[in-house]
Amino acid sequence: MSELQPITPREAVRLYLADREMELSEKSLENHRYRLDSWIAFCNEQDIDDMTDVTGRTIHEYRVWRQGGEGDDYEPISKATLKGNLATLRVFLEFCASIDAVEAGLRERVRVPKLESEEISRDEKLEEANAEEMLEYLEKFRYASREHAILALLWHTGIRLGTLRAFDVDDFDADERCLDVRHRPDEGTPLKNGLAAERSIALGEYHVGVLKDYIEHNRPEVTDENGRRPLFASAQGRLSDSPIRLTVYKWTQPCRWGECPHDEDPKTCEYRKRESLSQCPSSRSPHGVRRGAITKHLRDGTPEEVVSDRMNSSREVIEQHYDERSEREKMRLRRELIQDL
Repeated sequence: MSELQPITPREAVRLYLADREMELSEKSLENHRYRLDSWIAFCNEQDIDDMTDVTGRTIHEYRVWRQGGEGDDYEPISKATLKGNLATLRVFLEFCASIDAVEAGLRERVRVPKLESEEISRDEKLEEANAEEMLEYLEKFRYASREHAILALLWHTGIRLGTLRAFDVDDFDADERCLDVRHRPDEGTPLKNGLAAERSIALGEYHVGVLKDYIEHNRPEVTDENGRRPLFASAQGRLSDSPIRLTVYKWTQPCRWGECPHDEDPKTCEYRKRESLSQCPSSRSPHGVRRGAITKHLRDGTPEEVVSDRMNSSREVIEQHYDERSEREKMRLRRELIQDL
């Protein structure tokens, strides 16, 4: 048995992330870094400056600390989020054992909670009423702006953030009223499901008009590093994930287009600040918009196979993670399709 070698939690995390850099996607690596930041914060608060001092009790104390949001910079988290944090911690401790930083087998002391099916699928979504008010405001006061085009398209199509930022101007066919989705990993715009995600997405006449006006009047005439003309761009080129996320967080805050449901003064509310937009209880992420859009399509009676193809998600995933219709709602929609009942 090898003798343990002292190492600080921060240095161990740095080595772990460097070790995983080649095998994890950029987004997955970012998630691991964020989750392990809380481990470093916990160790700092508990004056743990050597990974060799970590025991099963330490791990249990971290679990309680993280779940309850006991750290200065952390809020209480859901069971599903806790599971993700602990799963990453388990893999991290396995790496630490491989470099003689903790005892072998310590990873087994991490008790990852099991989730029920409803806990797995539970997530926030943009409600249809809020989406309609938001888009009405943008149409009236910021028509065909980049923000309007982004949010109108996300709600209309239910696509992923990565799909949205991958679009080029040339992918938009106004005559056929569609957008072509293309997997271009060598040019910086891969799709989550690779070539299987390639498809053409039909657009309504209104959304074609919004995109045409955005391209003609508000899109900066730029190319990216591969000589492509990104549909959604800044003066520096294709938008990255971050500004798209911030756009969605910002404009899904009800105080931007209506009254604050939390009785806050928009002039002093901390959640109006750029760095705190995502912390507003009413703001929604791009995934929350996607989830709301899929739910709306299903409630409007769009067949599941059509939603599956349009949103590039299996029917099983849609049923488990997105479909919030009650059994009565499903029955009524089936009744409308079977006219004689």
